[in-house]
Amino acid sequence: MSDAARNHAEAVEQANTAFYEAMERGDFEEISELWLDDSHGDISCVHPGWPVLTGRGEVLRSYALIMANTDYIQFFLTDVKVSLAGDTALVTCTENILSGGPAEDGADLGPLVGQLVVATNVFRRTADGWRIWSHHGSPVLAETGEEEADENPS
Repeated sequence: MSDAARNHAEAVEQANTAFYEAMERGDFEEISELWLDDSHGDISCVHPGWPVLTGRGEVLRSYALIMANTDYIQFFLTDVKVSLAGDTALVTCTENILSGGPAEDGADLGPLVGQLVVATNVFRRTADGWRIWSHHGSPVLAETGEEEADENPS
């Protein structure tokens, strides 16, 4: 990998990390800045279990709703891989999520829930840096094929 490609890959990974850190802080303004603006065409987002959301209005509204209904969220990213193709970058990762909803019965925080999601984030390079074009998160519902194969020898 050339130095320029390595620099772009690092910049994409930093933009990807910034996205998750902004979610953890509930920073709607930063989330908004990290997505492409309308001049680059429609953006899209699929949250686990949701239909496809298209356009800045729908996508950003979904993040506002998630942040309004989540008192605590933390992402531990694993298996992060960055692929570059010109002004487009693809990031795949596993989101190990710990979240808590509204508190009940006077508690400081509601019950914490863990969730495993695999995500694909597509970025485009702009004059202002790498911006998210599309996010797709899918829940992990089954064990990996390797573990199943070990449990069920032929």
